[in-house]
Amino acid sequence: MDVIRTTLRLTENALKVLQKRYLKKDESGNVVEAPEDLFRRVAKAIAAADLNYGHSEEEVEVIEEEFYQMMTSLEFLPNSPTLMNAGRRLGQLSACFVLPVEDSMESIFEAVKNAAIIHKSGGGTGFSFSRLRPNGDVVGSTKGISSGPISFMTVFDTATEAVKQGGTRRGANMGILRVDHPDILDFITCKDNNARLTNFNISVALTEEFMKKVEEDGEYDLINPRTKKVVKRLRAREVFDLIVKHAWGNGEPGIVFLDRINRTNPTPQLGEIESTNPCGEQPLLPYESCNLGSINLSKMVRDGAIDWDHLREITWKAVHFLDNVIDVNRYPLKKIEEMTKANRKIGLGVMGWADMLIQLGIPYNSEQALKLAEEVMGFISSEGRKASEALAKDRGVFPNYDKSIYAGTRKVRNATITTIAPTGTLSIIAGCSSGIEPIFAVCFVRNVLEGTNLLEINPHFERIAKERGFFSRELMEKISETGSIHDIAEVPDDLKRIFVTAHDITPEDHIRMQAAFQKHVDNAVSKTVNFPNNATPEDVKKVYILAYKLGCKGVTVYRDGSRDQQVLRKGASDGKQDREKPVSTESTEGIKIVPRKRPEVIKGTTRQMQTGCGNLYVTVNEDEQGNPFEVFNHIGKAGGCASSQSEAIGRLVSLALRSNIAPEEIIKQLKGISCHQHAWSSTGKISSCADAIAKALELYMTRGNGNGKKRVDDVVMRIGACPECGGPVEHEGGCAVCRNCGHTKCG
Repeated sequence: MDVIRTTLRLTENALKVLQKRYLKKDESGNVVEAPEDLFRRVAKAIAAADLNYGHSEEEVEVIEEEFYQMMTSLEFLPNSPTLMNAGRRLGQLSACFVLPVEDSMESIFEAVKNAAIIHKSGGGTGFSFSRLRPNGDVVGSTKGISSGPISFMTVFDTATEAVKQGGTRRGANMGILRVDHPDILDFITCKDNNARLTNFNISVALTEEFMKKVEEDGEYDLINPRTKKVVKRLRAREVFDLIVKHAWGNGEPGIVFLDRINRTNPTPQLGEIESTNPCGEQPLLPYESCNLGSINLSKMVRDGAIDWDHLREITWKAVHFLDNVIDVNRYPLKKIEEMTKANRKIGLGVMGWADMLIQLGIPYNSEQALKLAEEVMGFISSEGRKASEALAKDRGVFPNYDKSIYAGTRKVRNATITTIAPTGTLSIIAGCSSGIEPIFAVCFVRNVLEGTNLLEINPHFERIAKERGFFSRELMEKISETGSIHDIAEVPDDLKRIFVTAHDITPEDHIRMQAAFQKHVDNAVSKTVNFPNNATPEDVKKVYILAYKLGCKGVTVYRDGSRDQQVLRKGASDGKQDREKPVSTESTEGIKIVPRKRPEVIKGTTRQMQTGCGNLYVTVNEDEQGNPFEVFNHIGKAGGCASSQSEAIGRLVSLALRSNIAPEEIIKQLKGISCHQHAWSSTGKISSCADAIAKALELYMTRGNGNGKKRVDDVVMRIGACPECGGPVEHEGGCAVCRNCGHTKCG
């Protein structure tokens, strides 16, 4: 890894993410710009738009410096495509796009082509498949039978997988289907297999009519979009319960309240909003795009109070910045350029909200926090609109103004101004909490190099712990086992109330916070509602109903441990894992451990793992208590170095297991070992045969042993595993981001 020299106050992890994803590289992959260069490049490119509005070069230089200072101080950051591409040849600066999918083969494959172009440029795409005729319906031109929207979604998914976005931003899609589409039941269950539609988030578009029928326990109509005729009636509560059950199972589908979204559609004369961007926070008309940016609220606190004057100043500058992006952007399609410039939507949001609350001494799950959320976002919304009005006086209103809800009232430059987006990698760069999420962990262990771990401590907690005299390395390591201080006796109770994590608060607390921000957001709020592993479908259902009643525009949930690929994190022992003690042959110096003897008959399961050397078959056998006892490996191609090495690893793993070494420790040692031949499978990236063996053992531990026994009680399964580095993945803002390497599933 190249050394990055910088005078900016960036964390080690921020530098790592910048180097991997954002900084310019030469043809050999060497980094050729420092972080200062990146921010100067972006500031210069975005400020140049002011030349179009009568400003002199000297005035533009002043604006450039303001933009530069705003970013280098980490008080505001634009969305990732702007940081990556501004001032560079590609020049595509927007994160969010929605494309139409009409009911014809020509339209479907036009959308596939356009999505590939957008993904290549670094954007994410949203689609509504609600206009497609259902599975089994007649195809007029051939009198054949339609395969329905879900089959066509696989075409989009395959195309997205092929593009890969040059390795910097992976393609991400949102697939939406109306709840009254005849194929809705198949859509709800289409992601039961986590290896299917891996480049899609999916959401069901719920109508007011449907929600009314859920409340009344009535039936509602399924309507063929081709004929507009009712083809069937379903009991609304049964459909709602099916959505809940599957969201409880693996987090999908999400839900969006479509009629509520369209009630705040700023340009209803131009059409109905049918879809959102991949994380759900940006509803858009077909061919619209939107560029986003976030104010770092952790930088808006001075001497224990909010600096409202500074927040106003940054809000005005951020609106100016985002409006300029629309002008300097190089759009992937002409239709998108025309639609975007006609409505000029921007999405100004926030990050560092949890940090602000901590600095102010306010618990996240308190009425005071909810009141402040409305106050802060109401202030940003009000000042943002004033800034847009000031731009309108100087530059003119957006071209579709006369077709908007603003016509004849307030003259604004932008059809929408505010959005709360997920800020996964941006918050890593800024060194703050993500979006409006609570902190994920007070302390956690981060892998910085292969085999090297670093204890990451929340800086506010570390400072207070040292000031109050209870800081110790041992205590921080103890906290890192779960990430929470909730049950740590050494931590004072007042700090336990303030330093609450995503898993310390209730799902209802998550929704109330989302709703508080939504009251003052033009577009929508991207947030994940976290549930403990032992939550029930009924718990999820209550949150969905609460979100509807409180005015949210959509909901994304994630139940701990509900996805297949998990990182195992040890919690406190509950006594269930007491195994037969190993035999010691010495009781004095250097205890020697003798492995348990192998019984004559033993049972197990075999899993096929794809590796760069071919298929590797990993057999895990277990003892009478159902614990892993030994591992056998067989590589597809017989003989050779790969075969002998995999056999050797299997023997050593077996020796360790029979000596009562915890499987989690074995997994930790082998996982992530890399060779020159990588492979990809449904379980993610396989870096080597050793990595494959670790992941096979990990899957055995998380999925069970063939008898339906899952080991969710044996480990604390809080977070998913990053497919690139195996590090911890946070589910937040309708997305998932690795705090270790910056990888994100949403681009």
